[in-house]
Amino acid sequence: MNPTTRLTTSIRRWLLFFIIALAFSGITAFAVESELAWLIRIWPLGKGLLSSWLLHVYNAVQATNAQYPFISYGSDWLAFAHLVIAIAFIGPLRDPVRNKWIIRFGQIACLAIFPLAFIAGPIRHIPLFWQLIDCSFGAIGLIPLAICYHKINQLEKLTLKPQNSFQPA
Repeated sequence: MNPTTRLTTSIRRWLLFFIIALAFSGITAFAVESELAWLIRIWPLGKGLLSSWLLHVYNAVQATNAQYPFISYGSDWLAFAHLVIAIAFIGPLRDPVRNKWIIRFGQIACLAIFPLAFIAGPIRHIPLFWQLIDCSFGAIGLIPLAICYHKINQLEKLTLKPQNSFQPA
C-alpha cells in the first residue's frame, strides 16, 4: 500500500470513529429520562457523590418532563446539533485535504467545551466533578481530530505538486 493510500485510510478510520462517537453522543440526548432511569437501575446507588448526583438529576428531569415536557425540546435540539455536526465531517471523510478546515473547526469546538463547562457549570450549579466529565468529551474528541489534522498535513505534502516561482520560457 502506497503512503497516500495508507494515510487516507487512516484518516478515514479516525474520522469514522469521531463521526460515530459524535452521533452516538447526540442520539443519547433524545431519551435522557429513560437513560437516567436505566442507569439508576443498574448503578449501585450508595451515598457516593456520583450516585447522589445521578439520582438528583433523574428526579429533576422526571419532574420537569411531568410538569413541563416542552423543556426537553432543548435537549432534542442539542441532539440534532450533534447529528448535524457529525454530518459536516463527511466532507473531510471524502476529501481530507480540501476539507481540512472542518477538522480545525472540530478542534476549536472541542476546546470551547472547557470555558463553557467552567463558566456555565457554576452558574447552573453543576458539581465540579461533572464539569470535568463534560470537559473529558472535548479532550477525548481532540485526540482523533489532532491525529487526523497531522495526517492530513502529511497527505497534503504528498499530493500537492511543489509550487515553483521560476517558470522557464
